[in-house]
Amino acid sequence: MSTSVRDASGDASPAPGGPVRRESRASRSAASGGGPIALTGRGGIVVVFGTGLLGALFARWFDLAILAGLGFTVGCALAALMTRPADLLTLAVSPPLVFFAVTLLAEVITTLGQGSLVRGVTVGLLTTLAGTAPWLFLGTILVIVISVPRGLVTAFKDLRTKLAGIRLFEEEENENPVRWDETPATRGPRPRHARKEDQLPHSEVD
Repeated sequence: MSTSVRDASGDASPAPGGPVRRESRASRSAASGGGPIALTGRGGIVVVFGTGLLGALFARWFDLAILAGLGFTVGCALAALMTRPADLLTLAVSPPLVFFAVTLLAEVITTLGQGSLVRGVTVGLLTTLAGTAPWLFLGTILVIVISVPRGLVTAFKDLRTKLAGIRLFEEEENENPVRWDETPATRGPRPRHARKEDQLPHSEVD
């Protein structure tokens, strides 16, 4: 008898941490992006920046220019896979700026103590950008290709809807909030026209 009662109570109310908690965790994971790691837009940009900077530094230290492009491309792919769908639009427009910042910082770090810093950074930056430009296009295309099936188009539509709402709100605010009523309620009734006898001279009345 005790075993049957225990089984019935177990079926009626699941223990804490059982299927209910696992289901809530699964729903939160699906809402955040479907993967175990869901980065924000800034987190995705940090991933691209970090891997790109490491690749650029290794490329200069080991004299292998391909490492700079590979590091940036790998960072773009990882960020596009781990960033949550709501922030994919922020990530999609960031690769060119991140690539320029990575190249500039790597040139500054590797040129320190080698004569003129400004001249060395300028020459190295122009040379590196000319040689690694194809990797920039590859990384940007990878971000877009990976982000489109993950919700990039939906994020763009949401942004367009928000901008349209803001524009409509600004138009409503720019309208004149004060409207003068020609017949305000506070004004009393108009006086009646003077009688015809009052308008005539007194002599005519007499």
